[in-house]
Amino acid sequence: MVTCVSGELLDVVVDLRVGSPTFGRWDSVRLDPVSYRAVYLEEGLGHAFVALRDDTVAAYLNSEEYNPGAEHEIDPFDPALGLPWPKDLEYLVSERDRNAPRLAEAERAGLLPSYEVCRALHPRR
Repeated sequence: MVTCVSGELLDVVVDLRVGSPTFGRWDSVRLDPVSYRAVYLEEGLGHAFVALRDDTVAAYLNSEEYNPGAEHEIDPFDPALGLPWPKDLEYLVSERDRNAPRLAEAERAGLLPSYEVCRALHPRR
């Protein structure tokens, strides 16, 4: 779960689950401490955000201990995704994100989770 406790950010979620009916689709929401919104992410969904104001602070709540080996990096500026990043900002992008593969490359290389495996983690009752 992600929320914004100070400032304002644009949060983007992308379905990275191969075989999902919404694979490659995204949604976005602005988070700030006034609206009290939060974003809940299940396994297999990609997540990125950009601070829209100075001194923005995001807060995360994880369901288990952080496991960097379970992450799936995707280029946040992949033109095929068309994510709604504001055009008027200067971006400070980590080396890891700069070197991340595009969605199609990650899919071809077998780097993404499957829809079935992710769904099996949380069976519906």
